[in-house]
Amino acid sequence: MSENSKATSTPQAPAAKFGGTGLTVAIVAAAVVAIAGLVLWGIQLSGGMIQTNMRNMDSWGIYITMFMFFVGLSAGGLIISSIPRAFGMKGFGGISKVAVWTSITCTCLAIGYVVVDLGGPARIWELFVYSNLASPLMWDIIVLFVYLILSIVYLWATLRHEAGKVSATALRVVSFIALVCAVLVHSVTAWIFSLQQAHDMWHTALMAPWFVSSALVCGTGLVMIVVIALRAAGYLKLDQSYLVKMAKMLGAFLCIDLYFFGCDLLTEAFPQGEGANIVSMLVSGPLAPFFWLEVIGCAIAAVICFVPQLRSNPGLIVAAVLAIVGIFCKRFQLLVGGFQQANLDYAGMYTSTSITNWSDGMVGAYAGLVYTPTMLEMGIVVGVLGLGALILLLGLKFLPLKPTAED
Repeated sequence: MSENSKATSTPQAPAAKFGGTGLTVAIVAAAVVAIAGLVLWGIQLSGGMIQTNMRNMDSWGIYITMFMFFVGLSAGGLIISSIPRAFGMKGFGGISKVAVWTSITCTCLAIGYVVVDLGGPARIWELFVYSNLASPLMWDIIVLFVYLILSIVYLWATLRHEAGKVSATALRVVSFIALVCAVLVHSVTAWIFSLQQAHDMWHTALMAPWFVSSALVCGTGLVMIVVIALRAAGYLKLDQSYLVKMAKMLGAFLCIDLYFFGCDLLTEAFPQGEGANIVSMLVSGPLAPFFWLEVIGCAIAAVICFVPQLRSNPGLIVAAVLAIVGIFCKRFQLLVGGFQQANLDYAGMYTSTSITNWSDGMVGAYAGLVYTPTMLEMGIVVGVLGLGALILLLGLKFLPLKPTAED
């Protein structure tokens, strides 16, 4: 074998390693975690939702938090992959197929968390048979399923376009529709909260644009991590300039998201009413660790993205992780913080099974309103994550997601 042949064959070795035993082991491990999650879900179904820490005062918990979080991850990934095609702009070096598959995986995860939160498989049937189309919850379910189907169609159209079976114009139309649907699905998710007038922290017109900005932050961060990992494994060949471009976008999205957060905090705190109590709880109360981790972490991430000397691959991974963790903290404190003010005074009978953290009667109940998930809930959360990892890895193994020479 000549020296030129050796030089040509060397770069192919990492790709073979990625698709070999290592990937198979990862798929098996993800499958085991997913199966363990199914077992724990069976325990939850047999014993009832009383095994969770969700009660009347905190009727949504970690499951709906993860639902909001993964809807954002999904929408953000699809937005940054569809914008270049929809508007005829230069893309990110052929990462669109990987970004769309990541988006599809996150959508499946979001649907999975809704299913485990419903309390039983029969509720899924009842959700459609007895659905109330005037409810924002039903809007979100419909848009989420449409969004999942459209994401799959978008990926199929991209692959068919590479095979010469779909025209560039048709792909551009599908990209634009996917972009609109990605923005819409997160807006509808935000309306579930903002249209509830009884919750001070939720009832704001800023919620929808705030959710979209958060989706852009965590979606860009997730795609950046996946791309860096796949490039290191030899799956992708991508110039560093594309990662720098994504880092600058991530920094801009972080600044916009922090600006929206500051506007919302000022609006809540200024009247010195119940909203001010919630802001105080975020800044210096039980939810303060989530608040400051989000603010400080996102600020550090923005600095890393904007300072050229810090934009190494490890630095970009740190920035992306901080951004994703920050958005998760926002989701959790938004959900839990909105439940801390009772909707109605004396709305009904309070018992040990209707109040979270019941101890020492009413004094103990109102002293411990902040929700904390049980170990069973956390186990199911990890199990659903295992299912998402399994879907992602199977796609990387069997779908043609690598960039083409044209990309």
